[in-house]
Amino acid sequence: MIGHDSSTPLPWLRAARASLLTIALALLAFAAGAADAPDKGAAPPPALVPDAPASAPDGAATVPADKPAQPAGAAKATQAGEPTIDAGRLFGAIVKVSTRAVPEARSSTTLGPEREGTGVVIGKDGLVLTIGYLIVEADDVQVTDARGHTLPAQVVAYDHASGFGLVRTMLPLNADPIDLGDSTRIAEKDPVLIASAGGDGASFAFVVSKRSFVGNWEYQLESAIYTSPPTLNWSGAALIDRDGKLIGIGSLIVREATDSDPKLPGNVFVPIDLLKPILADLVREGHRAGPPRPWLGVSADEIQGRVLITRVSPEGPADLAGLQAGDIILAVAGDGVKSQAEFYQKLWQRGRRAGDDITLKVLQGTDIRDVKVHSIDRVQYFRPKTTI
Repeated sequence: MIGHDSSTPLPWLRAARASLLTIALALLAFAAGAADAPDKGAAPPPALVPDAPASAPDGAATVPADKPAQPAGAAKATQAGEPTIDAGRLFGAIVKVSTRAVPEARSSTTLGPEREGTGVVIGKDGLVLTIGYLIVEADDVQVTDARGHTLPAQVVAYDHASGFGLVRTMLPLNADPIDLGDSTRIAEKDPVLIASAGGDGASFAFVVSKRSFVGNWEYQLESAIYTSPPTLNWSGAALIDRDGKLIGIGSLIVREATDSDPKLPGNVFVPIDLLKPILADLVREGHRAGPPRPWLGVSADEIQGRVLITRVSPEGPADLAGLQAGDIILAVAGDGVKSQAEFYQKLWQRGRRAGDDITLKVLQGTDIRDVKVHSIDRVQYFRPKTTI
């Protein structure tokens, strides 16, 4: 149903949140400028277009009549030669994504039947980027914009390899898309802004590490972005660089975001550069080009040099093959594995695709067995959307 979300804050509170975003962007500019100070050739910190006063309708940003509005998140040159960030328009590109899973969804056990997080408008036609687990097996999707207007939406694509998800509103969305930045250029100690649809809407952080991330649900990123201090509203949150551009999408909160001591808690973000080569295919086909990876349906953790199965997806390939929690994976197709990363490397090696039979050597109790698992595309495991 289209309408006004009763949980959406009053106009004055929306304006206050937009002001918080302005303050956070100012801190981001200050920190970036301070970091650049020793370098005489460094670019000056971005200036901010004045944000909306509390009396502005719907918390919309206002700019002087002689200064045309900027595209969301875009950095434009002012008369002084400094880039500008329109905080109000950037805030407007941050939306809430709410989903309800199909009845008896297989993902409800781990993700819950109802999910809520952040989305980022990246297309003029209501295209919204979010984190994929919010829309897995989604039967109903709604997008609530910064003004509190809720619109029905539909799933466009889900990409398990990267973790990205795309939805599109079924009615026009009154928000300007944010520009995609270059996540390869962000470096450790760089200041960043985390913008989300929950909480205060914006928080200030630093990049503390860029390294691989391995998830126990058959998921791995070669170079994830880790930030600290942590935000509690990480699901689908936008990671914004000093130019007001999108460089990552929030995925997780972790205890150890740093790669070395001191160990600091923080968040993991999926780099936006992983989206660029697959975006056109995701929008057009609903999935990336090429054959999907083989998926077994096991959750496996690395413990003391062993790959231990901690959970088996019910009625998934591994379950049907007889694998169970407590089994230890010793080898994939005869190649020994001692870590999660090795397990995935062997599982996804060149030439392997969904539908292939994968032979695992496993330790079950005191017995060593060779178990043949018929892999599938993970999307095949999901319950279909209802048609009623």
